Amino acid sequence: MLVFWKERLVFLAVPKTGTTALEGALAPRASMVLRDPPELKHSAVYRYRRWLEPFFEKAGKQQMETIAVVREPVDWLKSWYKYRHRDDLAGHPNSTQGMSFDAFVEDYCRGDQPAYAKVGSQAKFLLDKDGSLGVDYLFQYERQDQLAAFLADRLGVTLETRRLNVSPPMALELSEPVAAKLRRKRADEFRVWEMGAH
Repeated sequence: MLVFWKERLVFLAVPKTGTTALEGALAPRASMVLRDPPELKHSAVYRYRRWLEPFFEKAGKQQMETIAVVREPVDWLKSWYKYRHRDDLAGHPNSTQGMSFDAFVEDYCRGDQPAYAKVGSQAKFLLDKDGSLGVDYLFQYERQDQLAAFLADRLGVTLETRRLNVSPPMALELSEPVAAKLRRKRADEFRVWEMGAH
């Protein structure tokens, strides 16, 4: 999470949306950088509203605006699958080694997810309890140009990122039946991604 105090902007770090690279580029410009613990770095809207927003309001008597990035759900799951497929997780309950991407997504769709499929939810991260968007500005990961233009205007910076925390390349395809199941079971994931379109 990045806080830009003078500009009244808080960047919420949705996991697997390029936030590590953005943090690397913007941290020198930020008033506050929350890196650890991961629960604080990746504070969802509800956690931000409960703990940090009141603190910021009391500290500065001003309303902060929030910004986040959302990734296309299948691509987001591919990133998680690859991240959890790395060699140092071999034999760990979080490892996706030895299973297909279809099997991983099937298990993600379950109510009782196995450890390797417990990767969170972009929808739960970004939506309020009533289902409305919980951030002021949402950008699709796939439209980095729009995000860069917004940050250039708001922060007066040119966004130059390096690829950081990148999962190893793998060719992954999702079968049509599993893709349809994902859209049906996790419709909010696609809905929140569409909210990021400008």
